[in-house]
Amino acid sequence: MKRIILLLALMTSLLSYGHGIKGKVSRVDGQALAEVSVYNKSTEHYTYTNLSGYFELDDVRVGDVVFFYLYGYERQELVISEENLDTEVEIILTEAAIGLDQVVLLSKPNALSKVVQIDVQNNPVKSAQEILQRVPGLVIGQHAGGGKAEQIFLRGFDIDHGTDIALQVDGLPINMVSHAHGQGYSDMHFIIPETIDNIDFGKGMYYADQGNFNTAGYVHLETKKIIDDNLVLVEAGDFNTLRNVNMIKLLDGDREQAYVASELLMTDGFFESPQNFNRINVLGRYNFNNYTDQELTLSVSHFQSKWDASGQIPVRAVNQGLIGRFGAIDDTEGGSTSRTNVWAQHQKQFNNTEKLHSSVYVSKYDFELFSNFTFFLNDPINGDQIKQKEDRTIIGANSTYTKSFDLEKENVELDLNAGIGFRYDDINGVELSRTRNRTETLSRLAFGDTDELNGFAFLSADLNMPKWTIVPGLRLDYFRFDYQDLLTPTYDPQSESEVFFGPKLNVIYSPETNKQFYVKSGWGFHSNDARVAVAQSQERALPGAFGTDVGTILKLGNKVVVNAALWSLFLRQEFVYVGDEAIVKPSGKTRRLGFDLGVRYQLSDQFYFNADLNYANARSVDDPDGQNFIPLAPNWVSTGSFNWRNLDGFSGSLRYRWVNDRPANEDNSIVAEGYFVTDFNLNYTWKKVTFGVIIENLLDTDWNETQFATESQLGFETQSFEEIHFTPGTPFFFKGRVSVRL
Repeated sequence: MKRIILLLALMTSLLSYGHGIKGKVSRVDGQALAEVSVYNKSTEHYTYTNLSGYFELDDVRVGDVVFFYLYGYERQELVISEENLDTEVEIILTEAAIGLDQVVLLSKPNALSKVVQIDVQNNPVKSAQEILQRVPGLVIGQHAGGGKAEQIFLRGFDIDHGTDIALQVDGLPINMVSHAHGQGYSDMHFIIPETIDNIDFGKGMYYADQGNFNTAGYVHLETKKIIDDNLVLVEAGDFNTLRNVNMIKLLDGDREQAYVASELLMTDGFFESPQNFNRINVLGRYNFNNYTDQELTLSVSHFQSKWDASGQIPVRAVNQGLIGRFGAIDDTEGGSTSRTNVWAQHQKQFNNTEKLHSSVYVSKYDFELFSNFTFFLNDPINGDQIKQKEDRTIIGANSTYTKSFDLEKENVELDLNAGIGFRYDDINGVELSRTRNRTETLSRLAFGDTDELNGFAFLSADLNMPKWTIVPGLRLDYFRFDYQDLLTPTYDPQSESEVFFGPKLNVIYSPETNKQFYVKSGWGFHSNDARVAVAQSQERALPGAFGTDVGTILKLGNKVVVNAALWSLFLRQEFVYVGDEAIVKPSGKTRRLGFDLGVRYQLSDQFYFNADLNYANARSVDDPDGQNFIPLAPNWVSTGSFNWRNLDGFSGSLRYRWVNDRPANEDNSIVAEGYFVTDFNLNYTWKKVTFGVIIENLLDTDWNETQFATESQLGFETQSFEEIHFTPGTPFFFKGRVSVRL
């Protein structure tokens, strides 16, 4: 009898081996759900649903337990029986408040980005300035009246306005190459905060689909394809601040939806000289999804802004009582800018193993900025005001083809990703001029036209095995730079071209769904300004960078997620075009070493806490010790928040950010002071109406948002001084808001 039982058990095992299940995952209303994690706990084999919600999972046996995970939905489980082996099953996921219990650590190389998505959902972005600061370790600073792109700091980089971080929104690039003010200039103010749905990011240069500017990392913003409700929001607060946001549905069908969103912002700012700031944003979006094999999203947006600014002021002027912290030496600074975008994204699921994702975009961009950094150093009579201006058109397209292979015998799934695309920038009238009072041009320092083409292709493979994922990749970028100097008496166009190969490798080990260990490495680059590329040797056009990350993400129970990483980054020698001075400055080899540490704690369904601590040691390789500091590169940065929701209609958060003192020059003889700032918001929802308050700088701390070691001379001074010049940070800033959802 025992032999018969053993024989039957063996036969059952043999019959079950090699079987599988397939099916579709959808919401309660029948809409298909893509990117659902399908995980066999017994064999540790996993897969994901495609655009149509379809999945196939092999190596399934009777008695196995299969889990279905997706952020914002309750976890479902399916116990495998003989009835559902080799059959098509239908799984229905029910919506639930997003929380750490929905985190599953499997094959994704940027799993931390998915975890941080919970931060965003627990505390939605309230302003354009908040968007980037949700990335752990990233801080920003504004130093020109709110209309200029923010200064960005990440992983020991003073990234300026975007030189070493690749930024996109819905496939539309944000970084501006060969910009009048600075390479990689990234003005994100054309994004309406309430439309943001998710922030996808990755630190380091380890991703084959990321190219130019991806050295310290990348950030992709995803905005809402559809909206559930109409929204009317009004904010009013200190400093004559008024903001209005409207989001209105235009179509609300089963497969076709469309909406329009608008934003108007006006404020005088907290400076003694009013900023007279205004910004207008409009976004229109159409989405078609048949929830079978195709999705198309068409978008059009327009943004324009103008402002006055008080600029950066010298410490000595404040200490001597010449001006207050919020005063100005030259309050005629400011500018205007606009950007109009038309772009489309399309996904096609050819079959269960093949898909194509494509995007195309056209942008029209204008920029004019007036600044005065040195006051009367260069021109004691008229002052040192400068104007930077350009008129740009951007055209681009890219496609990524994905093919999945199921290697049954080896219990391995292979996804091949192949991409190709281009970006072309036509930049006319790139100007740097000396001006007076924003009305009179005294002389032109630089004036020309630039054409810049970046063609690229990449290939990567996701080799998914139980517990292991290996992701090798290779990227090829081709650049052609053309520049015509319009100040020369003869027609003398200059051209240069260069190719960059960037290999990547990610190795991920996940022994369970609550543990991930990884090693990432790769080569990346950022392009230099076209004026540098045509003037210097080829090797300076695309300075490369090499980096490595070793880290882990651990889920402790269902309430705590901890992440930690050690990293290094080496940047080769480069030449940088300084748009404020129309000169080329050499910058030698640099190395950065550091670590990231973060914790997220879901105290309950109502309370959520997150905190990140990031350290970077940034040094110049070629300079002697003590003379090799990287100016303004932060060494210690920490951000965090405590959030609550669904407390009898109340929700809110208390956020902080801390930056330590850091060197402002190469020998650390001038120090940029650190700061600790807290922000607070509280909301109460009654039916369809939400009342809220937002307080920036809750403790009314005196802090410097941006700081530079600058040599300047005031009008009455007989000699120049080099010291900290700063833009003061926001004082206590109260805003009230009312929003109605219809």
